[in-house]
Amino acid sequence: MSENHDKMGHRNGSFSSSVGFIIACVGSAVGLGNIWLFPYRLGQYGGAAFLIPYLLFVFLFGWVGLSAEFGIGRLAGTGTIGAYEYCFQSRGKKKLGGALSWIPLMGSLGIAIGYAVIMGWVLNSLAGSLSGTLMNTEPAQFFADAAVSFGNPVWHVAVILIVCLVLMVGVAAGIEKVSKVMMPLFFLLFLGLAVWIGTQPGAVEGYRFLLVPDWSKLLQPYTWVMAMGQAFFSLSITGSGMIVYGAYLKKDVDIPKASLRTAIFDTLAALLSALVIMPAVFAYGLNPGAGPSLMFITLPTVFQKMPMGQVFAVFFFLSVAFAGITSLINMFEAVTESWQNHFKIGRRTAVLICTAITLAVGIFMEAEPRVGAWMDFITIVVVPIGAVLGAVSVYYVLGWPKIHDELQAGRDKKIKPSFGVVAKWVYVPLTILVLILGFVFKGIG
Repeated sequence: MSENHDKMGHRNGSFSSSVGFIIACVGSAVGLGNIWLFPYRLGQYGGAAFLIPYLLFVFLFGWVGLSAEFGIGRLAGTGTIGAYEYCFQSRGKKKLGGALSWIPLMGSLGIAIGYAVIMGWVLNSLAGSLSGTLMNTEPAQFFADAAVSFGNPVWHVAVILIVCLVLMVGVAAGIEKVSKVMMPLFFLLFLGLAVWIGTQPGAVEGYRFLLVPDWSKLLQPYTWVMAMGQAFFSLSITGSGMIVYGAYLKKDVDIPKASLRTAIFDTLAALLSALVIMPAVFAYGLNPGAGPSLMFITLPTVFQKMPMGQVFAVFFFLSVAFAGITSLINMFEAVTESWQNHFKIGRRTAVLICTAITLAVGIFMEAEPRVGAWMDFITIVVVPIGAVLGAVSVYYVLGWPKIHDELQAGRDKKIKPSFGVVAKWVYVPLTILVLILGFVFKGIG
């Protein structure tokens, strides 16, 4: 597969440029965690002080973690299953690699199932903002009506069909085109919201919550644990999703540089979300708690109270929809590309099977407690195991010399030996630590 890939590119196409690739990856990485979890954690664990460990981990995970997934995808010329088979084939254990690859692949599918439910809530809130229903209803009741068993099937199905159509029509070029529209709009809409919120009385308390450093927090291990978890999961290092985007990457792209740029834009999105959400919450004297209640109850309460609230509610949920759908596209693509190549089935067939499974399982999890329990299991157990398998497969099973050569392709400067040392002896142990701490704290990302 790799030799054919070098000569002809992936049969699903390739990203047209490094910029298009980075935008698509940012679209995958920027998701609900940036919007409903990062702002709260930033304030809860020391404000500006929290940014020190967070940025440290983002740099580390972006530098060697994303590079590993992009690199093995491009080297193998295929997604999750083929990439793991490629790694283990070098040790004469191709079948073992193929078997292990199903863990991270099921992680991507599992997240997609739960994510589609939540994105259905987002579209429901967007529709409610457009119609004005959300502005004239108690937000807690509006959300409760949707977050029950079979409470939101129309918008749930709509989200899945949108992703299905994007992947059936465009593949790599389609992903790139959609991301090039959605992600700049996400940043522009959130930037506009941030400017407006900054003019509201009381917003300064939100800035103080976010940005005034509490240096004592840096002495608390829990701060470092949460910063590590937030950085790790924010970059979508799952041992699966970013591998498939690497498979669509041309040989002239500098992977380590693209990885760091992806990490930078993902961090900017998280910070921008924080500068919208927390000042708004504090301006209207509401509880700055994290999770679904922040996005679906607290913020709609803010929009109801503020001038031109309906307009800003539409902007907000439209922005979240853009961020969420681009993430969901990546989850679907990781699964469908692997099935397409492993089972030798058509592109559309693979997409339709993934669509059917996502809907068939997810339709029974529209109640918030059910989807919450499902996402906890996937993010605490399945995804971290997949991430560990990915890190170990690339840096130990395949080995640093081989992945080094792939990461060197497209670069003018030579990769320093410290890259391999950090990858093997810092990054891989940290992925294992993320897995262990996730069990201990019942989730850190």
